[in-house]
Amino acid sequence: MKKIFSILIFALLSCSLFADEGMWLPLLIEKYNIADMQKKGFKLTAEDIYSINHASMKDAIVIFGGGCTGEMISNEGLLITNHHCGYGTIQRHSSVEHDYLTDGFWAMSRKEELASPGLTVTFLVSMEDVTDKVLNGVTPDMSDGDRATKILANIAKIKDESVKDTHYQARIESFYNGNQYFLFKNEVFEDVRLVGAPPSAIGKFGGDTDNWMWPRHTGDFSLFRVYCGKDGKPAKYSDDNIPYTPKKFFPISLKGVQEGDFTMVFGYPGTTQEYLPAVAVEQVMYDSDPTRIAIRDKKLDVIKAGMEKSKLTRIQYSNKAASIANGWKKWQGEIKGLKRLDAVTVKRNFEEGFQKWANDKPEYKDLLNDYANVYAEMKPLNLAYIYITEAGLGSYAVSFANQMRMLESCKDASPENLQSLKEMALSKSKGNYKDYDEQVEIRLFAEMTRIYKENMPEKYWPSAYSNIDKVAKSASDKYMAFAEYCFSKSVFANQTKFDNFVNGLSSKSAKTLTSDPIYCIAKEIMDMYKKDIRMALIDCDARIGKLDRIYMKAQMEYEPQKRFFPDANFTLRVTYGQVTPYQPADGIDYEYFTTLDGIIEKDNPDIYDYKVPARLKELYEKKDYGRYADKDGKLHVAFTATNHTTGGNSGSPVINGNGELIGVNFDRNWEGTMSDIMYDPEMCRNISLDIRYALFLIDKFAGASHLIDEMEIRK
Repeated sequence: MKKIFSILIFALLSCSLFADEGMWLPLLIEKYNIADMQKKGFKLTAEDIYSINHASMKDAIVIFGGGCTGEMISNEGLLITNHHCGYGTIQRHSSVEHDYLTDGFWAMSRKEELASPGLTVTFLVSMEDVTDKVLNGVTPDMSDGDRATKILANIAKIKDESVKDTHYQARIESFYNGNQYFLFKNEVFEDVRLVGAPPSAIGKFGGDTDNWMWPRHTGDFSLFRVYCGKDGKPAKYSDDNIPYTPKKFFPISLKGVQEGDFTMVFGYPGTTQEYLPAVAVEQVMYDSDPTRIAIRDKKLDVIKAGMEKSKLTRIQYSNKAASIANGWKKWQGEIKGLKRLDAVTVKRNFEEGFQKWANDKPEYKDLLNDYANVYAEMKPLNLAYIYITEAGLGSYAVSFANQMRMLESCKDASPENLQSLKEMALSKSKGNYKDYDEQVEIRLFAEMTRIYKENMPEKYWPSAYSNIDKVAKSASDKYMAFAEYCFSKSVFANQTKFDNFVNGLSSKSAKTLTSDPIYCIAKEIMDMYKKDIRMALIDCDARIGKLDRIYMKAQMEYEPQKRFFPDANFTLRVTYGQVTPYQPADGIDYEYFTTLDGIIEKDNPDIYDYKVPARLKELYEKKDYGRYADKDGKLHVAFTATNHTTGGNSGSPVINGNGELIGVNFDRNWEGTMSDIMYDPEMCRNISLDIRYALFLIDKFAGASHLIDEMEIRK
């Protein structure tokens, strides 16, 4: 173990010259990064970033919900994150009568702030290297199964002991593909209330068209407030709760940014795969990404057509469409970027040298060959998994039917358990059908059935597919005819049918499910997946996991002068770089910032995503920017820098060399989305909201100056 850790330390310390690549653990900044950061313009210390002895930046940063970052901006619990991170919450509060997505929302007093059940924020209390404890008792001669069992037992024990007699929660994550482990002690707050959000015409300006793109003009922010019990500890929602006083919050700078300025992003990046072998990158580029893109093309066509017909449907499907489109567009950029970098060839060239080095090392010499074998075995399984999850279960009616397989258990349930089952099903029904339009679902079911049947081997077809031609008869679209037939016969077609079925549920009526076409399709697809695919995929993943662990260690030994950063795994990381423009193609030079001028230029009243609010146009005409204008007289909206970010970094604070908040990270440029696999310093840029635009919107546009008053604004 000590030898492995020494390799990690040496790899981190050895390299002195490097690009703005990497997502670094804040606990280790003092040892590995602070000198380089200060050379690039950071004026504080590593203790200011992460400390367990006094308040530091890490105390102002949270996991927002389950997949974003947020940061504290006042000592009264006020938090800022992205609009798209708060989008689901904003949508759940929205209705035709109170359309906060379209109109925005601003609480003018604490009483107007909206409770958001289920929404949490998580503060990091401390992190600790527990590698030796996790690997205690693990020996080289252990079987893979025994090794995993021992590690899991050690992890459970460490977690339990670390938070015993406290209200904290513990999490242990592996780094460097299982060569190192860290313990994260967290504090989770459950009372989080919506405070403010601009209308989607600002917060989602440009919609899916501009998503992942630069130049960008999106005011992508929303405001929430964290509440706690009177003792300052987390508490469930109560009228008696008080705003949380954080240990640290970010002061906000009005100075803006200039080209070359130091920037730091501090947040929770989700997943990167920087150390994949060539065969894995090849599978991503030519199999996984293209298949997902093609399926989501059809999903988006159906959903957007429905959204254009009805305001209610637009509200219901706005979050679903955004979620689907996010990956769909990202994968397209990823493929393009990897091809431009000739990533597979780059990896193979590296592997050629690696193999020569490994040939006389028994523990490493067969690694690449073993990778090739397991990825070849996994390829058809992976494609089948994609078609099952994206298409077979890709309509919301079928996916909900799959969730409701628990209803079959009512055949043997006691009266008490039956009632509990009914209540659970009705509760889930309320959530599922709130954002559901039957006509959209029929079309979605038809298209997903078409894709699944035309691409999956017949052995994976549910038996109901045998009725497609019979039901369709002379219909011009047999899949649409089949969909209409299935919905006419299914209790999952709409909420009224489903709730009536559940309310009358008994051991006898449960038999209805065995002839329900949507339920049977969901059940048979999942049964076939569990029988023929799941265990084989798990086996492949386990073998790849073992190879990844060994290959990571081997790469560090092969390149001892290289500085290796651990892949992102949704743990708190520091990434830093500089404000920089870029050239996406020959003859195109992008500036590093955008302004309100660009929003007005894009204004199109006929397109929902580009319909600029009248109030914003009025402020623009008057040039009423207040103290939020840049020294050039313009109101800056967004800027680019070279920070290495990924999903999960949405909402992360962008911090200047003085430790002040200058922006909120919200995206990457499309040409740089391959950075999850291969970073390119010439092309990869993170996109951030200029914090001055957010302040302008809060103050001048919304008139919520009381929120500005509780912030620490620095000129």
